[in-house]
Amino acid sequence: MKKLVLSTLTLGVSALCASQATAQTVTVDPTTLTSGFMNVFNITGSPGQGIAAAGAYQFGSGWGVADLTSSFSGSTVTLGPNQINDPSSYWYTPAGGPGAVGNKIMDANLYNETTGTYVGTTLNFSGDVLANSLLSGQNQLGEGWTSVAFIKDFAPDYSSSTTTTTPLTLGAFSISQLTSANPGDHIQYGFETIGPDVWSTDVGPFGNIVIAPNTVVPEPATWAWAGSGSLLLLSMIRRRNK
Repeated sequence: MKKLVLSTLTLGVSALCASQATAQTVTVDPTTLTSGFMNVFNITGSPGQGIAAAGAYQFGSGWGVADLTSSFSGSTVTLGPNQINDPSSYWYTPAGGPGAVGNKIMDANLYNETTGTYVGTTLNFSGDVLANSLLSGQNQLGEGWTSVAFIKDFAPDYSSSTTTTTPLTLGAFSISQLTSANPGDHIQYGFETIGPDVWSTDVGPFGNIVIAPNTVVPEPATWAWAGSGSLLLLSMIRRRNK
């Protein structure tokens, strides 16, 4: 009986270690959040519809981190409304300049992407939102912005993805996603900000978001179960040895 109990205890401890080994945590870091991608949409509908006014998809391409608009100060990142310094009427109504109205909905993604690194693991992404005045901002037409932290698991050909998000409200955030075991999947984590473009000299009143690193790690239930199970078995062994 003692051998059986000891074997079960070993399995419980092994399960605990395995569970811990398959969880990985990432946070806000200027050395990893180095990729940028922008999706651009027309604005349609009546003023004040906000994101609901996003119309026909125009294009998507890789953009520089500063062009999103985002910037790092040490390990802290600031996200703001996108600014296009092209005065063309494609981007602004009637044309670019002070007081111009943004003519596009910008879907700005600041992220890290790896392939084959976070495979078959519970990926935890955490941070600390120090300030957020962006969500309450609106342009001249009543168009506003949304911004989230995300984890995305893309198929090898990017044809589909599984996504976890959380809004960037004040305070610490932590999201987790179990990634695919397919080593060809592309795993991304970062921030996505959607809203109209703003002429650079007009950006101040529309606010921004300031996010710092945080190492909050969720405690999966399997950890607690394995740990408590091991303690229970250890207690049984002690009783039998008395």
